[in-house]
Amino acid sequence: MTDLLYSEEEEALRSAVRDLLADHCDAAGVIARTETDAPHDRALWKVLAEGMGLAGLLVPEALGGQAATHREVAVVLEELGRAVAPVPYLTSAVVATEALLACEGDEAAELLIALASGRTIAVLAVALSVAPGGAFPAVRHEDGALYGELTGVADAVAADVLLVPAEDGGLYAVDADAATVTPRTSLDLTRPVATVTFDGSRARRLTPDAATAVRRALRAGAGLLASEQLGVAEWCLTETVRYLKERKQFNRPVGGFQALKHRLAQLWLEVVHLRATARNTADALATGSEDTAVAIAVAQAYAAPVAVHAAEEALQLHGGIGMTWEHPVHLYLKRAKADSIAYGTAGRHREELAELVDLRAP
Repeated sequence: MTDLLYSEEEEALRSAVRDLLADHCDAAGVIARTETDAPHDRALWKVLAEGMGLAGLLVPEALGGQAATHREVAVVLEELGRAVAPVPYLTSAVVATEALLACEGDEAAELLIALASGRTIAVLAVALSVAPGGAFPAVRHEDGALYGELTGVADAVAADVLLVPAEDGGLYAVDADAATVTPRTSLDLTRPVATVTFDGSRARRLTPDAATAVRRALRAGAGLLASEQLGVAEWCLTETVRYLKERKQFNRPVGGFQALKHRLAQLWLEVVHLRATARNTADALATGSEDTAVAIAVAQAYAAPVAVHAAEEALQLHGGIGMTWEHPVHLYLKRAKADSIAYGTAGRHREELAELVDLRAP
């Protein structure tokens, strides 16, 4: 029987990551960073990736990684979600890494070594909205160079290397400075998207089968995104309860009013259920379960609306202060809303689930 409870090692990892984020990723600092041209926190990434070795959790030991499982990665993502940390962990340490793990050859191995060290950030040049198994645009490959434009690529502005699908079916590595990365206005200021343009960018071939690599990467991204959404929802619930215990009206704590108790109790139930689905998905990915596709579809069908609901409740129940730019709750609402369309919408995953369990609509 699968044990979805956190192990002692996973709890120790959580504690270490949470302590580090408490020291290096305070809400005021994140808000201030979103107002600059450098939304990503390079110093925090250096500590997480190089100092703690978290960038290489999924990379084999032979390539300098930790050879951990998706369960440990899920714990890290929960904590990064709780802090809305502006680092490209999901896009580089999970999605790009999974794409490279599907490739064979020295070029992919060298990139995995670089990613595991934390000194290189890679991003899969596929729009953040593309679901696992969904169609994705590709660029033209000609004489060892790429030509074309790809839109909606998350964290491209932070990338050192771009993993680019081409029309010939191959996946290519391109140095980011060989392409033109144009930031676009993003709802989630902590995970910005960009348009990437290739005009004769020199490319190194990683695999002739980009479709398999991209599908594997997006499956892991969609599955582990639920853990990030869990972290967002947990922060919203915890901080709202704390605030309602302190805030007084008619000389009594606002949290004592029964109508608000009911709303919080409902939200608590949703978050508990979200934790179960997120843990099940991480475990399925870690063990290679035959039910992994079902687990991912269930998690993403459920996680997005719960995270958005938690953030909306937090915003409303914080009253006037929740509407201010200085309070961090808007960061969580924007992250939850952006995550709700990342790697496929909840509706898209419900359709996928219906196909998988043969319960299609008439």
